[in-house]
Amino acid sequence: MTSRFSFDITHRDPQTVARSGLLTTAHGSVRTPAFVGVATRATIKALEPQALIDIGLQIVISNTYHLHLQPGEDVIASLGGLHGFSGWNRPTMTDSGGFQVFSLGASKEHGVGKVASIFPGNSPSTKPKVRPSKPLVKLTEQGVDFRSILDGSPHTFTPESVITIERKLGADIIVPLDECTSPLHDHAYTKNSMERTHRWARRGLAAFQFLKDDPTFPNPHQVLYGIVQGGAYQDLRLESARFIGELPFDGFAIGGSLGRSKTDMWNVLDWSIPLLRDEAPRHLLGIGEIEDLFTCIARGIDTFDCAAPTRLARNGSVFLKGAPRHRINLRNARFISDDGPIDPTCDCFTCQNHSRAYLRHLCRVGEFTFYRLATLHNLRFLVRLMAEIRDAIDDARLTALARDWGFRL
Repeated sequence: MTSRFSFDITHRDPQTVARSGLLTTAHGSVRTPAFVGVATRATIKALEPQALIDIGLQIVISNTYHLHLQPGEDVIASLGGLHGFSGWNRPTMTDSGGFQVFSLGASKEHGVGKVASIFPGNSPSTKPKVRPSKPLVKLTEQGVDFRSILDGSPHTFTPESVITIERKLGADIIVPLDECTSPLHDHAYTKNSMERTHRWARRGLAAFQFLKDDPTFPNPHQVLYGIVQGGAYQDLRLESARFIGELPFDGFAIGGSLGRSKTDMWNVLDWSIPLLRDEAPRHLLGIGEIEDLFTCIARGIDTFDCAAPTRLARNGSVFLKGAPRHRINLRNARFISDDGPIDPTCDCFTCQNHSRAYLRHLCRVGEFTFYRLATLHNLRFLVRLMAEIRDAIDDARLTALARDWGFRL
């Protein structure tokens, strides 16, 4: 069966390893670098598919674990896969549930999250922000046993079953089962986990190749990305990038713990990316705040997914260039009578029609309308920024653009 997948690099930045390109899937093309919207349960919270199209979002990623629990992959497959089920008939990814291995396991046990900023500094003695609790998953060589967060029922994910679930979900780009390790896992644990993830990668790849031409699945043109693990340990990241990079994956994702600081994350990318095939697309799992975009793109990342922009929106934080961390919190009393838009340069519906004062009111009284309006703005802000970055790469001025935003590459 002929694949409809391709990745063409169109420009390279002369001062960094950033590149712009065109990622083509069975459901359309994505200009890269690109931000991938997080549609965990086959939707981005508060927004319908047409709203995503209107703001220019190109691609979304959904969560295999959550969709397996509800409504189930068989239901989604019977309704045409994620594209037919959700009405979003554009490029789509699914993760493997590997992040839930962490979030329901080591994250609870260690009281930490994946994102490096959970540690405000580089000190190993920094205390976690979350009280440790009992993990809800058990890892074995066979796979992952877990209890449903909905009703406590037992489930098992294996490398083979995850591929079958993702084939039924029908996303254009899928990934094999892996373990996302904790920033607090030591070298020995991270090495054992990485080696198991490598074995799972081989099993997942074999399952994908076995099922690739099965016409009963909703999307016969899926592709599989391999995931590089190894925590923030240089020797392990090098080993994992070499191992995964030599397997016949269609693209690559960099996942797992990215360390205790932004510097750790940059090091992980610097170690991993040179060992991955240059002509293949590279995705960074779970990272995508504004301060991450320039530095990670400059290191060769093509696509990102991150729930932070939509989560921040629901909590009152909206993006504005030039503000601290390029965002403001509309809960602040100083906006109570501010009749200006969030961003006078923004063309989103929210900024074109509503004032900060009105948005603050909606936020403070808990109106669901605020979730929609703030999310529209934050996603449109990122879509515009990514287009600006692509143009800067094409014109060999990425470093200057980063400087204009307050970042050094």
